[in-house]
Amino acid sequence: MIERSCLAIILAAGEGTRMKSSISKVLHPVGGLPMVAHAVRAATAAGVGSVALVVGRGAEEVEAAVRPFASHVSLHLQADRLGTAHAVLAAREEIAKGYDDLIVMFGDTPLIDAGALAKARAKLAGGADIVVMGFRPADPAGYGRLVEHDNKLFAIIEDKEADADQKKIGYCNGGLMAISGKHALSLLESVGNKNSKGEYYLTDIVAIGHHRGLHVVSLEVDAASVLGVNTRVELAEAELLFQNRIRKEMMLAGVTMTAPDTVFFSWDTSIGAETRIEPNVFFGPGVTIEGGVAIHPFCHIEGARVASGSEIGPFARLRPGADMRANSKAGNFVEIKNAVIGEGAKVNHLTYIGDADVGAKANIGAGTITCNYDGFNKHLTQIGAGAFIGSNTALVAPVSVGANAIIAAGSVITKNVPDNAVAFGRARQEIHEGRAIVLHAQNKAIKEAKKAK
Repeated sequence: MIERSCLAIILAAGEGTRMKSSISKVLHPVGGLPMVAHAVRAATAAGVGSVALVVGRGAEEVEAAVRPFASHVSLHLQADRLGTAHAVLAAREEIAKGYDDLIVMFGDTPLIDAGALAKARAKLAGGADIVVMGFRPADPAGYGRLVEHDNKLFAIIEDKEADADQKKIGYCNGGLMAISGKHALSLLESVGNKNSKGEYYLTDIVAIGHHRGLHVVSLEVDAASVLGVNTRVELAEAELLFQNRIRKEMMLAGVTMTAPDTVFFSWDTSIGAETRIEPNVFFGPGVTIEGGVAIHPFCHIEGARVASGSEIGPFARLRPGADMRANSKAGNFVEIKNAVIGEGAKVNHLTYIGDADVGAKANIGAGTITCNYDGFNKHLTQIGAGAFIGSNTALVAPVSVGANAIIAAGSVITKNVPDNAVAFGRARQEIHEGRAIVLHAQNKAIKEAKKAK
């Protein structure tokens, strides 16, 4: 890590009107995390110590989204929308503190690579005064062109102002910049509003720096790193690029996916090697899967931890707080929430386990439910090691079932069951021979009477 102080100025004042949204554009998620938080995470990973957020609508919500990912965050309001240089100068007070490096980023570029930011900072440490991140799109039309000679950047020409030769340049402005802290304020304050909209463009500091004899260079980055999101179409494109990036990383790290295009990850999903993921699986935020786990098709997992050797699904849902211990199982049409499933325990099918502690090697029969909610409060169900819960059992919490106890199928358990006990909690069966003939006749008569009306 470069031992230089660094401030990231993240422009996050997008109103989201093109998103047709009631919230700030930068709060829309990619991989389950707001776009602006992705930018801050990348900046922090590149050694940035302080973040200056330039915000408009939804300032408090934007700040709350990034606070967990930065040690120091300052908020700066851009009251008037007068261009990128004007937006950066909204953080004038923070810039004036004298950081070694200044990075200008955007809250709507969620795929920015921390490695690219670190390389830009390394160029500053090596003597550059301005570093512009550039990329080579398949079609450069609409992008500002980077005009270079002898590895020096002379200007950024906007597409509408470029001549025929300049339009042939395929190297384009990605928008992100790294600026030497000792020159930053002077350069920004020298930007004039000469463009047709009367706005102050950050790109003008390239020509200003060149005329001052400063060392201005570019850094080529992957196009995805500087992808900006302005519409929900572009948001979906960013999501796809994010998912493909994570899928590749997972597979290279030893995770098997039989149909990777159907598996969706969140920004913080952690999966160990030798895990096998079958088609149509969704991971929400807060999931940790250890190695050697089998996840069958059509599972939804969020806020859960699954230990090695476990088996999940098909059609299983693990909700926040689900803690599957080693070699445990949650089978088809099983839902688990805020519950520990002990080592080797099995919840095979058609079952809801919520607010519970299930002991090692316990067996939970089909149709079992923990009745954990009384309309106001949640209550705990405790099931001991080796216990056997028969099919179609309702465990009315708070209640405990002892180790190695057996619950008869069809029981409603409202009292604690001791270790090694057998519990029946169902009505006594009665048989009335021949009664079915009478009932069938009565029901048939009722049906025929209705038809006759």
